[in-house]
Amino acid sequence: MLTEEKNIVLKSGGTALLRNPSESDAQGLLDYLRITAGETDFLLRYPEECDNLYSLEGEKVIINRINSSENELMLLCEAGGEIAGVCNLSFNTRIKTRHIARIAIAVVKKYWRQGIGKQMMNELISIAESREEVLQIELEFIEGNHRARAMYESLGFRITCVRPNAFRLKDGTLLNEYAMARPVIRKQN
Repeated sequence: MLTEEKNIVLKSGGTALLRNPSESDAQGLLDYLRITAGETDFLLRYPEECDNLYSLEGEKVIINRINSSENELMLLCEAGGEIAGVCNLSFNTRIKTRHIARIAIAVVKKYWRQGIGKQMMNELISIAESREEVLQIELEFIEGNHRARAMYESLGFRITCVRPNAFRLKDGTLLNEYAMARPVIRKQN
């Protein structure tokens, strides 16, 4: 799914651009995956797993598939000539679950606390709410990710369930995964 580019203002006073990725972003996205995976334990993979899962050509295929999809969206935030964050939105298509949209997001650590995550989330929420059939938006976060939880709660998400011991870190630490949901809020005309 393609959207219009959007300039955003960072808390530092700088600007960034929200846009769909293109094939020319494939290497930058692979680098972004490795970087973010190494900066926090709150993502699905470790940096070394990125090399085994994704190739440059494979990333280009993913970009083109998502950009041409009616039910998936990827936005990247470009700041200072580099990828500062990426977010995804997917719409369920099955009859029983097409009222649900799902969100995922990650921001490079050096851009934390600049408002990028919240502005990307607001963009995804707005797009999800533009679909008449969507009634609920869902996401997950990992135990201990207090910053993300606070941001999600400030946007109206509430914890709906917990998956105990869903993540196991290299040192053996087990972490819960929390599911959150937010009802769609449509403006009355």
